Amino acid sequence: MSRHKLRSERLALAGFGSVLALFLFMPLVSLVIATRPRSFVVALGQPFVWGVLELSLLTTLASLAIVVVFGTPLAWTLARRGGAAARAVETLVELPIVIPPAVAGVALLLAFGRRGLFAGILYPEGSSLAFSVLSVVMAQVFVSAPFYLQAAISAFRRVDERLIVVSRSFGAGPLRVFRRIAVPLAAPALVGGAAMSFARSLGEFGATLMFAGNLRGVTQTLPLAVYTALESDLGVAQALSVLLMVVALALLLVARAALGRTGERRGGRE
Repeated sequence: MSRHKLRSERLALAGFGSVLALFLFMPLVSLVIATRPRSFVVALGQPFVWGVLELSLLTTLASLAIVVVFGTPLAWTLARRGGAAARAVETLVELPIVIPPAVAGVALLLAFGRRGLFAGILYPEGSSLAFSVLSVVMAQVFVSAPFYLQAAISAFRRVDERLIVVSRSFGAGPLRVFRRIAVPLAAPALVGGAAMSFARSLGEFGATLMFAGNLRGVTQTLPLAVYTALESDLGVAQALSVLLMVVALALLLVARAALGRTGERRGGRE
């Protein structure tokens, strides 16, 4: 095949691909361009904005801690197990990725709401976790945990089996192998998964709205504040949207850098 034809085909493929890239890029550029720096500063000076930001960061950090503490051993267990049962559990824990956020919110209400399936056990005196700060964290954990679990399971499956066998031969138990071998080797991918989980929690909207409500000062997070501001003050909505986009971009770069280090380690071992 001639060099001219090769170049023409590459350009054709790039041209088709650029259509989607432009479609994804243009709204983000429009958001940044439409938000003037002065308007951005003025909008972020609104008194309620910092309360919303504080609530979002606190609940997101809390949900991330829960996901990492409980998700890391779960990912290790699923990565080490085979069979239909393990595959079924892995599929179920990844299901929140593909179900609509509104469905996730309804499911949380039916499980943990005042009239939910477990209401009699959880709330013997008739109270409820719904529409509270804790319900915000629960919604964020539900939608963000699968992103961490996917990265962690994949990373743990790449841990060299020979290292585990050698450590066991020296008398290391399962917990020691997990802490001293598996977690350090999988750490870059775990950091990347945690960054993606954090970003998903910070941007969570639908499940939070359904399960926790949109109560300013109680359960209103940044995405809910954007939704509310859009009805009355477009400038504030734009400023908060830009803020969320910048944070999401930073977290995405962290995740890509961490996963890149994982790839370098893997390539070095090979």
